[in-house]
Amino acid sequence: MLDKTAAFKRALGNYPTGVTVVTACTDTNEPIGLTVNSFASVSLDPLLILWSLDKKSQLHPYFTTTQKFAVNILASNQEQLCTLFASKIPDRFAQVKWAYSPHNLPILHNVAAVLQCQTVRQVDAGDHTIIIGQVLDIDDTQQEPLLYHRRHIGQIPASFYE
Repeated sequence: MLDKTAAFKRALGNYPTGVTVVTACTDTNEPIGLTVNSFASVSLDPLLILWSLDKKSQLHPYFTTTQKFAVNILASNQEQLCTLFASKIPDRFAQVKWAYSPHNLPILHNVAAVLQCQTVRQVDAGDHTIIIGQVLDIDDTQQEPLLYHRRHIGQIPASFYE
């Protein structure tokens, strides 16, 4: 029999999620970002989203002190962005196309959608911090999203739409 932690990981690993790269800037205006699949909508009025960040992440101090962040929802052909921003490579932004938005947030090129957000609340949640943001701006390209399921990254199977 699996212990509770292993059972929890196995059960939630069987729940497919979208894949995002959350980006922001340090206090010296350097871009930072990491791959996140713990992302969800919260409210329509006002428009709120949430994502969670491991407290052991080296980027935790930056994301918990910044007032703005962007959620880049990856397109189905952007597995390499998922892998890159999940890695510990020091200058990830040097390897991708991106630009600063009018909100001064680093935005990745050709993603499925971007939600630029103002941080409104942070919640201590065990070994993670839940960050809640109010959506300031939305860019939706209507591309198919990248999915994460059972430790695999891929796109929605064509048979899903039949």
